[in-house]
Amino acid sequence: MPFKIVRNDITKVEVDAIVNAANPRLKMGAGVCGAVFSAAGKEKLQKACDEIGHCDDGNAVITDGFKLPAKFIIHTVGPVWGGGDNNEDEILFNAYWNSMELAIKNNCSSIAFPLISSGYFGYPKKEAFQVAIRAIGEFLDEYEMSVYLVVFDKDSLEISEKRLYEVKKFIDDNYVNEKLLLRRQYKVNEKKWIDEERSRIDEILIHEQFEKASAIESFEPNLEETFSQRLLRLIDERGFTDPQIYNRAYITRKHFSKIRNNPNYQPKKKTAISLAIALLLSIEDMLVFLKSASFTLSDSIMSDVIIQYHIKAGIYDVFQINEMLLGFDQEPLV
Repeated sequence: MPFKIVRNDITKVEVDAIVNAANPRLKMGAGVCGAVFSAAGKEKLQKACDEIGHCDDGNAVITDGFKLPAKFIIHTVGPVWGGGDNNEDEILFNAYWNSMELAIKNNCSSIAFPLISSGYFGYPKKEAFQVAIRAIGEFLDEYEMSVYLVVFDKDSLEISEKRLYEVKKFIDDNYVNEKLLLRRQYKVNEKKWIDEERSRIDEILIHEQFEKASAIESFEPNLEETFSQRLLRLIDERGFTDPQIYNRAYITRKHFSKIRNNPNYQPKKKTAISLAIALLLSIEDMLVFLKSASFTLSDSIMSDVIIQYHIKAGIYDVFQINEMLLGFDQEPLV
């Protein structure tokens, strides 16, 4: 699926269309809206918006991109959060869907979204993120398009100082490459140690690059149970429902249906990890689960170490893990 979460300035993303989190009157506002107007050119963009005049909640309209790298700006109006009892999720879903549909109609092959309604409109970020994933996933099940969700910037990351400190300490204690490289830095004058350790360090660094490129580590195949079979067995044994699992893993119902209906389904590493988190597996059980798909968590991959911290700390929340991964400039799970 051509979908990627990025941490960037949405006005600088090079796509056919970027989405502006607009207000119904299509006036320049604060947050993302203000940034888009400023980058595109306030006067020209406001004039184009005034010619359109209005946009209802959940709908979308389109203007030229003016000074932006993007050819178009799609303006959509998300819901103002009122507690969740006023069809906010449906309106937000429609805002994403109608924006992508409008992009397709204008021959766009790529589009970038902010996390709509999560700023001034007050929609809780975790819930907004879940609706965004569902809307984009379902749309891409039907249409071909590259979609970028510009979720986090450095100012919007909501990571507690305590958890950030704990993750940094965990990385210091467990990330193999960092430990060895620091030892090499501080023991650079110890020739004997350098001679003995250089080959080990180089081997680990090469191995890390290989794992990052392939995102897979080989194991002997489990001939008794495939990944899909193990997943479904664990869901039943732990008393979960399918919706509980695919919602917690931030994958679509259609994607999960493919896994359920194909005993030989081979997931991507990120999908396997997300499902393991949704199952609330211990670190030991997670490693066994991942092995059934020929994956593991490696101490020589920064993102894997960060994931291990959260599992050992009992934090089974893909959203929070994604925040931390992005905070360390790592690829998110979803």
